[in-house]
Amino acid sequence: MYRFQVSAHTQVGESIGLVGSIPELGLWNITQVIRLQTSGDRYPLWWAEIDIGDRFSGEQPTPTPPPTMEYQYVRFRLDGTVEWESAVGANRWVPIASHPAENAIVVDDGWFGHVQPWPYGYLQHPIPQPPATPTEGLKVVVLGSSVGLGCSAWMLRGWAWHLERALRPEHQLVNVSMLGANVSTTIDRFPLVVTPEQPDIVIVTLSLGNEGLAYCPPHQRRAVQRRFESGLLQLVKMVKELGARPILGSVYPHGDYSPDHTWLLRETHQRMLSWGVPVLNWLDIMDDGQGRWRPEHSFDAAHPNTAGHRLMFEAIDLSLFQMTQTETTLEKHLPQQQQPVFRDDWGFHLFVNPDEKSLRIINTTRHTYTIAMYWEELQSALRHTADLTPGVYIAKTPQTGIAPSFYVQADGAIETLIEVPAETDLEYSPAFNFFAPSVCHVLFYDGHLALLREGDRALRVINESDHEYNIHPMWKEVRSALKDMPPAVYDDPLNPDLPFRTVIIGKDGLESRFKVPAKSSVLFQYKCEVSQINRVAILPVGDRCAARMLLYKMEYDGPAFPFDLTRTTLVSDVADIIETGFEDMWNPAFLHYNPEAGRIYHTKWTGLSFAHEVEETDDPINDMSPVHERMRTRYSARAKRFWYTLNNADKILFIRTGITDHGSVVDLVHKLTYRCQGKPFHLMLISPQSSQEFYGIPNVLHYDLEFNPDRMYEDEGHWWYCTDVMRNILNSLGISSKNLFWCPPNPR
Repeated sequence: MYRFQVSAHTQVGESIGLVGSIPELGLWNITQVIRLQTSGDRYPLWWAEIDIGDRFSGEQPTPTPPPTMEYQYVRFRLDGTVEWESAVGANRWVPIASHPAENAIVVDDGWFGHVQPWPYGYLQHPIPQPPATPTEGLKVVVLGSSVGLGCSAWMLRGWAWHLERALRPEHQLVNVSMLGANVSTTIDRFPLVVTPEQPDIVIVTLSLGNEGLAYCPPHQRRAVQRRFESGLLQLVKMVKELGARPILGSVYPHGDYSPDHTWLLRETHQRMLSWGVPVLNWLDIMDDGQGRWRPEHSFDAAHPNTAGHRLMFEAIDLSLFQMTQTETTLEKHLPQQQQPVFRDDWGFHLFVNPDEKSLRIINTTRHTYTIAMYWEELQSALRHTADLTPGVYIAKTPQTGIAPSFYVQADGAIETLIEVPAETDLEYSPAFNFFAPSVCHVLFYDGHLALLREGDRALRVINESDHEYNIHPMWKEVRSALKDMPPAVYDDPLNPDLPFRTVIIGKDGLESRFKVPAKSSVLFQYKCEVSQINRVAILPVGDRCAARMLLYKMEYDGPAFPFDLTRTTLVSDVADIIETGFEDMWNPAFLHYNPEAGRIYHTKWTGLSFAHEVEETDDPINDMSPVHERMRTRYSARAKRFWYTLNNADKILFIRTGITDHGSVVDLVHKLTYRCQGKPFHLMLISPQSSQEFYGIPNVLHYDLEFNPDRMYEDEGHWWYCTDVMRNILNSLGISSKNLFWCPPNPR
């Protein structure tokens, strides 16, 4: 019995048929076609079960090679016409083989119209394999995914099947591959399916395809790559811990890879070749030069066909399996040892673990040692003996006062200055190891910055670049990636007083700005729930952009608010604009362009004008409509942020610069009180006038200062001076990066 199946999209009333070269398939007579069936839950799959009959009696063995039958699928259209899969005679074919009648061969033909050069079929009910007979030779375990199982090869006779036949009877091969396996599932399965076998050799063969590389968003590709590579190295370590010899199957192509995917594929391949583990090089023989399968060797986007599997087997160097039992026994009992790298005569030692590439630093003396680039004797030992992985190294047990990370150069020397206190024992592991699925969950990685979730109460941030990373909610991909962290406040327990070392995560992801130094790692640990801190929002309310400029230098700025880039000379206008909900702020009926001033003036609020809305490509004298539309988009969004901030922050600090008067401030405070609906707020006034004028007005703070944006633009030193003054004022009010409310760019 053969079960033929093919996927085909059809119109209502159309159907799919099968006709071929043997009597059971109609002898190419379209009137004798076999009609296929489908169902609502399985469409677009069409199928038919056909009894081919047993052409080989018990006295007549199946010929080698067995005879074949050829066939095509046809589509019956609504108008009565028949569409053949191929008009040029490219027929499908399968071998005619003897097999149990009650166990059908499923012939999976992919998609209608895509005629494969090689067939793919398998038994509908797999026959359990009898336990392998123990041999005096090696036990080889294949640990992979669907390609390791032989998927898309006829009767699942893939490269591993060919290898098993080549190794027997001297050696034994056990295939524990699983459909859809990736590094995470394989690490989880390892103790269940590999350890009990007590293997001598384990072939680990997985793909970037099953990690989702082909279809993930571009900003996630590096994370997929790094997780895959780190997972492979963890599997290599697990194999070695069993005393077995690891062999890696190389990465291989995918039908949906782009040039960017191909670059990552090749990069991973080259790294695998540098790991000191034998690699079965399938990429070079299966790649069409663009990261995709060679057409004659692929069945679909993810799998090679029968010929492709055969080619993969032929690329295997069988001498890899010529270990003697003596070599196997020695390897199984070889202890994992740390190797000495450097020591002095007083008790300072460096050791390296060759498998993990970790570095152990022991100082038994009563003195502090400093590892620096100028310590040439130690750095030379590292370069020539340690073989450290270039990049960030992270302390396995972080301690206050001890460097939580350091950076290793491409030549193996330690670039970071490290203070090693007296009587300490430190161990550092390469950041690469933290990407392993069993260690961390990769939230984001772009090749330089990595965000890793360690359990439910810690966020690991790794900066591999040579500049400080400034991470903020306006970075959409990062903000979204941190949705996978439990909402809470996280801070750096080793440096709790440093600014921008607090991470606030809400239900929509990142809600604060934080920083990570160049070539380092910071671990942010759970501190409290977000509801346990009072977050203060800073909302500028004119008169010019001075407040925005100062917040920018302090890095307290986020997406723009309505008054940030305007001029509002009258406090009464500001009060009225807020009271009326900004509705007429961008109303074209009130906007007038003055070509001499190069500004847009507002006729309803005469103290309001705009200097940043007309662009070089605009013609504001003859056509203001593009400017009006741009202002509508910008200012409606800024107004939305204003109200979102007002509603969601715990406290509000409104900042107003420029000369004003007592009555106008009283009016503004009255209207702000109404809008805040009982929420605590302050109005900070900064102007070169006596504070006595505003004495006694509730919620008002006045500072007799002048922050002139024109002077700040002309003199950056003055800009920084004003920034320091503003920072000190905010610190005195208890406002810092630890409790600042950050409005998202596009609030709900």
